[in-house]
Amino acid sequence: MKSHIKNVVLVHGAFADGSGWEPVALALKKDGYKVSVVQHPETSYAEDQKYTKAAIDAMDGPVVLVGHSYGGSVITEAGNHPKVAALVYIAAFALDEGESCASIEQAVPQASKAFRPDGNGNWWIDQEHFAADFAADVPPEKAWFMAISQVPISTEAFTHKVSKPAWKTKPTWYMVAAQDRSINPEQERMMAKRAKAKTVEVNSSHVAYMSHPKEAVKLIEEAATSAQGDE
Repeated sequence: MKSHIKNVVLVHGAFADGSGWEPVALALKKDGYKVSVVQHPETSYAEDQKYTKAAIDAMDGPVVLVGHSYGGSVITEAGNHPKVAALVYIAAFALDEGESCASIEQAVPQASKAFRPDGNGNWWIDQEHFAADFAADVPPEKAWFMAISQVPISTEAFTHKVSKPAWKTKPTWYMVAAQDRSINPEQERMMAKRAKAKTVEVNSSHVAYMSHPKEAVKLIEEAATSAQGDE
């Protein structure tokens, strides 16, 4: 039997945690969806896959799997899970076979020059540039707190090459952030087109799900009602 999907799993990106999804999660809950926010550690691609798959496993039916930024790389593989019925990328890496987040950034560089490695195999964004380059259209106090509480991403996670892109077999949606300084918007458009994604564009910084939560919710709910899953 086919039915509308009522489960949504939200996957954050690099330098962030799951708390930024709160406005989206609250709106989805109000509309009757069961929501899970994955708190993956960004320590390795395998660990992030493990956390995401556990969240999908815990759902009681078909799932819309949503990823922001590096979370797109995560959902590209995790989306092969049999419960995943649709993929939604929010300014995210919809990688093809053999690609990594790093290879996309190198092919058409992002505007930001504030990404820095440390001596422990992790990458950070310079705090003084975080607001402008990552979260320019959220309140300054929130952007400041995001900068000082940022979650570094391991070099391994950022350079991990995807082997089996789920968007080749699952219906896909994409939100392009036109003012993105962390992923080049031209690359976002390229990845969306390649994935044959139903695409919307917002005049947003990289954190489109935070600055444009209504548009993000609308896209997720469109995926949930269009891509019907097996009950």
